[in-house]
Formats: sequence, C-alpha cells, structure tokens
Amino acid sequence: MQQLEQQIKQLIIDALDLEDISVDEIETDEALFGDGLGLDSIDALELGLALKKEFEIKLEANSEESKKHFYSVATLAQFIQGQKGTA
Repeated sequence: MQQLEQQIKQLIIDALDLEDISVDEIETDEALFGDGLGLDSIDALELGLALKKEFEIKLEANSEESKKHFYSVATLAQFIQGQKGTA
C-alpha cells in the first residue's frame, strides 16, 4: 500500500504541476482539499482524470462516495486498491 501511496503523491505533483512540493511533504492522511494540501475543484477534475488514466479506475463525478475517496492520499489508495481487486 505504501508504494501505491507514493505513486499517488507523485501523480498529484505531476498532474497538478506542483513543482514547489515534494512527495515527502504530502502527508498520507492529510486532507487534499481546503485546509490540508489546499487543492480546489479544478484540481479535483484534473486529478480525477489523471487517476482514471494511470490506474484505469472508474469514478463517479458528483457522488458523495467519490468525495470521500478524494479526502486524502490514504483514502485514494484504499479506493484504487479496492477497484483493482474487483477488476
């Protein structure tokens, strides 16, 4: 799971052009939006597209469940691992 979390962190940096932040600076359990990493709704769209492409997963655009999955790197990793298990 730790390797997947590292991949997600790097994907966040690459997909959102966060050149001034490193993988080590993103806390696994930190909120990605709001007071956490500070991402916004446009970032969510870009990140969602990058995750779909990289991990070949299905995401529902406006579902409450998707919002829960996007809370942190840890919740994204759990979601991706679950999707891969059902694929």
